[in-house]
Amino acid sequence: MTQQTGIPIYSIISGSGSYLPSRAIRNADFLDHTFYNDEGVKLEQTNEEIISKFTAITGIFERRYVTADLVASDIAFFAAEAALLDAGTDPEQLDYIIFAHNFGDVREDTRSSDLVPALASRVKSRLGIKNTATVCYDLPFGCAGWLQGIIQADLYIRSGEAKKILVIGAETLSRITDPHNRDCMLFADGAGAVVLEACQSKFPVGILSHSTRTYADQAYVLKMGSSNHPEPFLPEQLVLKMQGRTLYEHALKAVPALIRETMDKAGLAIENMNTLLIHQANRKMDEAILKRVYQAFGCQEIPEKIMPLTVETLGNSSVATLPTLYDLISKGELPGYQIKGGDQLVFASVGAGINVNAIVYRVPELIK
Repeated sequence: MTQQTGIPIYSIISGSGSYLPSRAIRNADFLDHTFYNDEGVKLEQTNEEIISKFTAITGIFERRYVTADLVASDIAFFAAEAALLDAGTDPEQLDYIIFAHNFGDVREDTRSSDLVPALASRVKSRLGIKNTATVCYDLPFGCAGWLQGIIQADLYIRSGEAKKILVIGAETLSRITDPHNRDCMLFADGAGAVVLEACQSKFPVGILSHSTRTYADQAYVLKMGSSNHPEPFLPEQLVLKMQGRTLYEHALKAVPALIRETMDKAGLAIENMNTLLIHQANRKMDEAILKRVYQAFGCQEIPEKIMPLTVETLGNSSVATLPTLYDLISKGELPGYQIKGGDQLVFASVGAGINVNAIVYRVPELIK
């Protein structure tokens, strides 16, 4: 791309890819679990009752787990390779690889986090990139990490520092959850990636605006701790702990407000939003956020097919939910949804921190 003086630079998604693990874990697979509360007391309800209530609240009845031979950097490589192929991008041309995750490579046998070297560097190695100017780093930012990687990449591109950036989100939450906590049924594994590329345009296109907030007063609604089992098999092993209700209540306040702020920055009215791509935490929370977004604009009626959901069959794969959702829609693999040139998309996410972010994205008219 030849620089043309005076023409603004925007960031567009030129390709995407994803990897969905082959192991489908259904809710019935949790019938043989023994669940305890946070005090280590066995729950009185039957597992049938626990699972039925869980399904009604979250909408999840299936999720994906990686096979024993794979770790996060493996599935990230699969997604990255697919995204580069989709974009028609030579990996040697990448200026950055940003890899959003939170727990590193967690092997099936040890269940401990392996973070050195950086997972982004591992992906670069697997891609065979020799260019030393392809800078790699990891981004731990909770479930909002992939979207924050997109925001950082946009800033690099708009500054002229970079032209092509690979942004990956991958996680294997099945390796760090507590099988004795009901919350374990929420979480899943997966990987998604996009190539973000510089585009000169006289008219606004690609990423139009973005916003991020960190609410440190609520930082520990997600943390690592001991298993709910009163005598855990590995007492030194930390597992993911969540105060679900507190996180839910905070998300309902913070996410709609930030979406409104980001849309206002882009001059986007609610009736001009074609699709809301939101972190797939659970169905009830996402639907409540959608309702409040429309209320924030003084609207009570919500259009059909405005917010696609994959959480029912893919679960909550943290940083991977948004890039896999985008990839499925862009490839025509999510029935009832499509992405067309000129569409105006809003991406939003919330995660540990508590970190909340959003972007407004206008799809280029010329897309594959």
